Amino acid sequence: MRRLLLLLLVGLLGLQQSRCFEFVIDGEWEDDASDLQDHRDRHKRAILTSEEQEDFEAHVVFKPTLQQQRKCDTCNDSAIDGVFKVKYDVTRDSNAGELQVSDGHFVHFFAPSNLPPLPKNIVFVIDVSGSMWGVKMKQTVEAMQAILDGLTIDDQFSIIDFNHNVRCWSEELLPGSSIHIADAKKYIQNIKPVGGTNINEALMKAVQILVRASNQGLIDPRSVSMIILVSDGDPTVGEIKLSTIQKNVKKVMREDFSLFSLGIGFDVDYDFLERIAMENRGMAQRIFANHDAAEQLRTFYSQVANPLLRKITVQFPEDSVSDVTQNQFDKYFGGSELVVAGKVLPSESDTLTSFTTASAALLDITLETEADTSRLDMELAKQQHSFTGFARQLWAYVTIKQMISERSLAPTATKKRKITQRILALAMEHQFVTPLTALLVESEDAKERLLADSPKDPKQGCCSGGVMGGSRTPGLAPVQVLYQPPPWVQMTTPAPPSPVEKGPEEWTLPQQVNLVDNDPHFIVHLPQSNMDVCFNIDSKPGHILNLVSDRGTGVAVNGQLIGAKKEHLGKHATYFGVISVYHQPTGVAVTVSTAAIVLSDGKSNYTFTWGATADIVRDGLRISVVKDRRVSVIINHGIRVMVLLHRVWKKHPVNVDFLGLYLPNDNRYSPLVHGLIGQFSNEPEVNVYDIHDGADPLKKEATMEVKGKEVHVTRGWQKDYRRDERRGWDVYCWFVHNSGKGFIDGHYSHYIVPHLYSFL
Repeated sequence: MRRLLLLLLVGLLGLQQSRCFEFVIDGEWEDDASDLQDHRDRHKRAILTSEEQEDFEAHVVFKPTLQQQRKCDTCNDSAIDGVFKVKYDVTRDSNAGELQVSDGHFVHFFAPSNLPPLPKNIVFVIDVSGSMWGVKMKQTVEAMQAILDGLTIDDQFSIIDFNHNVRCWSEELLPGSSIHIADAKKYIQNIKPVGGTNINEALMKAVQILVRASNQGLIDPRSVSMIILVSDGDPTVGEIKLSTIQKNVKKVMREDFSLFSLGIGFDVDYDFLERIAMENRGMAQRIFANHDAAEQLRTFYSQVANPLLRKITVQFPEDSVSDVTQNQFDKYFGGSELVVAGKVLPSESDTLTSFTTASAALLDITLETEADTSRLDMELAKQQHSFTGFARQLWAYVTIKQMISERSLAPTATKKRKITQRILALAMEHQFVTPLTALLVESEDAKERLLADSPKDPKQGCCSGGVMGGSRTPGLAPVQVLYQPPPWVQMTTPAPPSPVEKGPEEWTLPQQVNLVDNDPHFIVHLPQSNMDVCFNIDSKPGHILNLVSDRGTGVAVNGQLIGAKKEHLGKHATYFGVISVYHQPTGVAVTVSTAAIVLSDGKSNYTFTWGATADIVRDGLRISVVKDRRVSVIINHGIRVMVLLHRVWKKHPVNVDFLGLYLPNDNRYSPLVHGLIGQFSNEPEVNVYDIHDGADPLKKEATMEVKGKEVHVTRGWQKDYRRDERRGWDVYCWFVHNSGKGFIDGHYSHYIVPHLYSFL
């Protein structure tokens, strides 16, 4: 989530009248420039507030009363001196993220949501040395109380507290049950800070707990394992050499473990905490020792408490991009955002495509998105105040930030100097202030100059920038990022060496299939008779019709009807608005609606939008989404289901968006299969005779003999939309009237089921 932070520093001397401060963020945009939506959302999005707001404009009003301006209830003087924060987020229509191309550069924002969190394995390592006595310990305990309450039964945890000795609340990882959490809280409350600081042994013990649990098979391979270190001082007991501690931790940490460091106050060597965290797939954060320290600890934990994805990689086709920033990420946490940027190489294609792969809880996901390489620049050129170089500047910003991280991990002074030179060159070219540069503000008459600097660190002097020319260069503190790459990840990642496979696995249905589409029209193909038979089902909106019910394979396919906006030509049409595919043996259901695709396992829901091409794999189930077109579901390589999306004009007075269903005849059902379509897996013997002209000269009429009955049929056609999703193509068939009476077993009402996951 990106935030807009407005600092409001107001000093009112003496009692003043009520002051009103109004902040307006707005943007005027042409209605037909719809492709600029992503850009608008990021650069002109309205602030979310309870105050008046519209799609692209919001008013934030700060109007303190006279009483609210007083320093205290009995004071005559008044003053307002504080921080005014406005938080906002943007609308994201696609799980695949937003890919924007401008000025020869691209930026890919990736912030998926609607995914269940991965289980966590956490070892909290808490400094309880004498320097933590008093407010620091009190607020650490307060924060830990809230953090422990946030654990779930799927999470595992332990607590280590250390001074000159190391103690464990539990030698093993324990689930986050209410009993264990209550016991852990009691343990935390009884801690008495005293003694020295043995960081090395404490971290070795934390890693040992995770390694033992992993070796015993007690850690889910798709879970996230992390160590959270909270300390306020340098090591004073045991191993005290920082570089040795750093090497020791790196040596024993596994690649699937992460270390997060929290430094309380200024007594701690924050550079050391930052290096040791970044080297082990984590991050560091300073916690300022004041009345708000407990809230700072809780806020930090909230950033890592919701892991959604592991092993994320963003790739592009070969020879399409260069100078790509970090494109491999160990973890993605809910509420954060991954950003990949780079340069776009000249190409005959006018489209840039990105492919994102990741592992979620029980799922492997591939997402695809694309962007026109020239459209955004054309639209931006029409806007009076647009900034056309945003992608180029953002690429430089991300690159500089990653090089600063790389510099802090440089093993030698020579390598650090080379990285510093690259940072300075890029910062000067793109006019960024970094910890290695400064900003000089000069008045128009050159009589006044102001050097922008960062706050002094009482322990380190200035910020942790490099030393050049024998003196420390002032600069702005580096921006914290949620995840720093491990040292073996190249900071500026080149394009993939080999071509990327495009999109999800494509499979095509045979020419003749069983399908139901439109209002809803059923077309059943009978291979042995080489004949197509059609019928309609005239049911009511809200009814759920069973299409396939196979208890042998445990597969049920059901569709829920929706109605048109109003009657047309005396008929209120119905369509399938929701289609579900349920696999009973695994408890997994795929529910496709006109709004989204949801995969559910009875415990967690994964939501995917129609706005991106995606490929999702779980055990024997595979889901392929083709952007704004269709969803394909494959179960155990034997049963295939395709759902087509039909979009209509939103302002159409009658029609609504709806779905079509397509099932191949060679699906490997069991002999127990039934349903409006499934029953024809066991093909009935059909004979059509007495073909003659009907009332409509274009439609022959005949008698069909099927299942020992004679049924009046009419020769006509229905639509198959697989090849042409707009107009479809005609499938000639014998049409059975009265909702398939005589052709289907029983009456159509017998196929109405109570739930989307019901069997007949």
